[in-house]
Amino acid sequence: MTDATMVLGAAGEIRRHTSWFIALGIVFVIGGILAIAMPLLASITVALVVGWALIVLGIVTIAQTWSMRTWGGFAWQLVIGLVFLLGGLDIVFNPVSGAITLAFVIGVVFIVKGVMQLMLAWRYRPHTGWGWMAVSGVIALLVGLMILSSWPFSGFWVAGTLAGISLIFSGWSYIMVALAARRLAA
Repeated sequence: MTDATMVLGAAGEIRRHTSWFIALGIVFVIGGILAIAMPLLASITVALVVGWALIVLGIVTIAQTWSMRTWGGFAWQLVIGLVFLLGGLDIVFNPVSGAITLAFVIGVVFIVKGVMQLMLAWRYRPHTGWGWMAVSGVIALLVGLMILSSWPFSGFWVAGTLAGISLIFSGWSYIMVALAARRLAA
């Protein structure tokens, strides 16, 4: 099967379900707008999802580790599982604190990402497009610094706002894919 055949097959499937794709896109966009409009509630929701994910990850890690007690890394894996579990429980029982911590982590990640992109852009400097990479790095660095400069208060809006932006772009992409599949059929 060629790539063109796969693309046409996917477009046909999307075209048959265009209404569902558009509806899903609209729901995502509305969810994103609500998350941006209510960033504290959305940030707490994101923190709770992360907390529950850590609890599940901790339980699974502990169970897997316990099943392999003779393995040389037993103690370390058990500690890692307990950290996941206890961290998840802490976030679930205190989601505002979890949102504040999550904002700190997000700020650090943006700074590291920005620095790494700037280093990569510098490395690829003679090639076309390196400037876009540099601009992306500067923006990531500035966003990270903005988040950390207003921390811990940024915990009340960062995760929710970023989740909202992501939902809007996801929704818009579903809508645009459905409309493109419709045009392809015409």
